[in-house]
Amino acid sequence: MVAMANQTFAEKPPRLIRWRIWVQAAFAVAWLDPLGLRLHTICSPVFHCYACPLALFACPIGVIANFSALHTIPFLAIGTLVVVGGIFAGFVCGWACPFGFLQDMVGRIPVPKLKLPPWTQHFRYVVLGVMVLAVPYLWGEGHWLFICRLCPAGTLEGAMYNAGKAAAQGTEIPWPSVAKLTVFGLIVAAMFVTWRPWCTVLCPLGAIFGLFNRVSVIFLHVHPEDCTHCGRCAKECKMGLRSDVQLGDPTCIRCMDCTRCSAIHVETILKN
Repeated sequence: MVAMANQTFAEKPPRLIRWRIWVQAAFAVAWLDPLGLRLHTICSPVFHCYACPLALFACPIGVIANFSALHTIPFLAIGTLVVVGGIFAGFVCGWACPFGFLQDMVGRIPVPKLKLPPWTQHFRYVVLGVMVLAVPYLWGEGHWLFICRLCPAGTLEGAMYNAGKAAAQGTEIPWPSVAKLTVFGLIVAAMFVTWRPWCTVLCPLGAIFGLFNRVSVIFLHVHPEDCTHCGRCAKECKMGLRSDVQLGDPTCIRCMDCTRCSAIHVETILKN
């Protein structure tokens, strides 16, 4: 009976995992404001530049940085991240973020991938503390280290879109800065050789949601009685984690690849 239960559970997660790309695509379309609502007074919980003419909601990181420059606390943005992070944590990164979706698509190109050392994830907190909070607070939006001046999502969705539109209309092209193009180029190049380089090393929003991985309402749980320590979860994890001991790691994006192992379940705090 136990063997049958484990076998049944092991068969179900891959089907759910195969839906992930379609869920990501659906969210990407939703964030691109197909109805033209432009609700920029509301923050989305994902990394999506509101300078993009197609952005539905405001970017929480951009809002926090701009409010920091104004020496004001963005209660709505912080509240959104706390509520969403408290419920879903890294699931937002793995299932709903459009920039994460882009990296996943590029990562599917069959090029040998490198796994980055675990310590590189700590740079996300440097970006959060310095470029999102400290630099705007001390020097304002004009400083070259202000997050929106180097953000790769802003380069792709805002600056490059506007440059392409101006070129199509035959007007003067507002080229992105050299620094912005350089950062974007490096991130895109890294997408081919490692999984989600922006998310793993630099994303300040991922750093915030990662803090909730141990305390979220919906989470991943390993059942020790079913674990054979075969190491399959580590082989499945593209973020380089050992899911049997690192399910709460801040780097985990809850992609659920590790649930191909029947010892790892998606659960909620409501489970008895």
